[in-house]
Amino acid sequence: MTHGSLFSGIGGFDLAADLENIDNIFHCEWIESKRKILNHHFPDSISHGDIKETDFTVYRNRIDILSGGFPCQDASIAKQWGEGQQGLQGERTGLFYEMCRAISEIRPKYIISENVSNILKTNKGQDFSAILTELSAMGYNAEWRVCRASDVGAPHHRSRVYLVAYPSIIRLQQGQTFFSYVQETSSPRSWDIAGASVQIMGGVPGRVNPQLYAWMMGYPLNWLGNPYMGMEMQ
Repeated sequence: MTHGSLFSGIGGFDLAADLENIDNIFHCEWIESKRKILNHHFPDSISHGDIKETDFTVYRNRIDILSGGFPCQDASIAKQWGEGQQGLQGERTGLFYEMCRAISEIRPKYIISENVSNILKTNKGQDFSAILTELSAMGYNAEWRVCRASDVGAPHHRSRVYLVAYPSIIRLQQGQTFFSYVQETSSPRSWDIAGASVQIMGGVPGRVNPQLYAWMMGYPLNWLGNPYMGMEMQ
């Protein structure tokens, strides 16, 4: 199977695909520092920058799974100032519509997306309705679940909504779900985090050790290296 990622960040979906022996064909991330991390870990993947300037038609019918955690800044409960939570009407979260363009150009078999769970409530629920409507118009059914990072053993809660979309021609049996339920665990991961403590780095108070960040977010401890202190990724 093949995978392409949008709004790739530091490669969460790409890492998951790699662990499942799914070929990572491309990633798309506009922040250069994150793209360097992606290129380091996935050197055989084609690297794209700004999604607005990327033509995805070259991948048409070549991608089995397209993933994308489109920006959450305009939907996050943390955004309580200024113009507030604009949801899909915001400049950042509104990039969901660029994801729709990519979907229409690629026509993947399956789509996986995630965002803050508050996206279910922004603009009185109209945003999530618009998401489902856009996917339906392109011929996809969608299922979604809300879960917290702690449900899978992470040391923080961070509630997220995960969505899986698949072609409407697929017919499921009565009572059957396409979405894989999250299996809860009663114990946190047993990774060694002796060196992954919160500390002041590079003279900037409050900066988090990259190892701690990687551990909290479920990545291998050396995933980020230590760009703030000049440490090379191994």
